[in-house]
Amino acid sequence: MLTATASYKIVSENLPRSIDRVADKPDVSRQTEYYLKNIGKAKSIDDFMSDDRLYRYAMKAFGLEDMAYAKAFMRKVLEEGTDKSDSFANSLSDRRYREFAEAFNFQRYGSTTTAFERTQQGTVDKFYRQTLEEDVGAEDEGVRLALYFERKAPTVDSILGLLADPALLKVTQTMLGFSEATGALDIDRQAAMFAKRLDVEDLKDPEKLKKLITRFTSMWEVNRAQPAFSGASILIGGPITMGVSGDLLASIQNLRLGGN
Repeated sequence: MLTATASYKIVSENLPRSIDRVADKPDVSRQTEYYLKNIGKAKSIDDFMSDDRLYRYAMKAFGLEDMAYAKAFMRKVLEEGTDKSDSFANSLSDRRYREFAEAFNFQRYGSTTTAFERTQQGTVDKFYRQTLEEDVGAEDEGVRLALYFERKAPTVDSILGLLADPALLKVTQTMLGFSEATGALDIDRQAAMFAKRLDVEDLKDPEKLKKLITRFTSMWEVNRAQPAFSGASILIGGPITMGVSGDLLASIQNLRLGGN
């Protein structure tokens, strides 16, 4: 069995080929064909959300598959868009909702929203990458986390951005040798601890980022070899509660779940 470091290196260094293999899978090909054929027909939020195949494909592409059931919540994300600083998506700490609302910005572009590249092939490319990460995660969650960190970490502008994303937090905790128990500390104290050990600007440097990921996969192997390690799973975009932050849960409670 390959180590997480070796497996990550193989996938990362052969990313285009790895994604091509994902795209050629029959189930992925069928879903993508339907999406590309029909997404341009969605002229409104109602059109988009009423076609469950389109909606769920897009949700998975943006790592939000675990929130697909919360249609009232997602409708609010889409209806308020991102133009106003106090919009619903902008008020959430998880950047994925802003990214989704910006891509499917019916509030700004109306019926032309789904004509843009970002809602068509751009979303398909995200779907392929998300599926690839899920596939490798079935073999080794550490590789999945490493690929996710490689993709998302360069977009983070602050330590708080790392803390707000459960998967980025997990990678950073492991990389720096911090216990998961640190997550229970006051947020400012956590941020101070991380800032002493990590310069966020390093995440934007490809070479430094690779070194950080190698440190993570090495530490992942060490932790996995220890009997006391819980092996608790963090899935990116998977059906787990850990992927849903407290502010999301509080917001969902104020909405009618499953609404159209």
